[in-house]
Amino acid sequence: MPMETYIDVFLNVDCEKASYIFNKLSEMGLKYHIGKYDFIYDWKRIVTIKEELTFIDSIQEKLKGTGVILKFTTIR
Repeated sequence: MPMETYIDVFLNVDCEKASYIFNKLSEMGLKYHIGKYDFIYDWKRIVTIKEELTFIDSIQEKLKGTGVILKFTTIR
């Protein structure tokens, strides 16, 4: 069974607009999800922790300075 990473996005009044965050995450291949999590990334395979951390680092870099808080959960 392939792995999926779920991302919860927490915004405050001082951070970038939700539409900006949505566009940035969508550009990275994350799929918007209505339900328990805000976005899902389907790896389509089993990945190493190094691959997962590299991907998370890239998300953090892309959203640096936006004031958004992210929570990541990966399930295998």
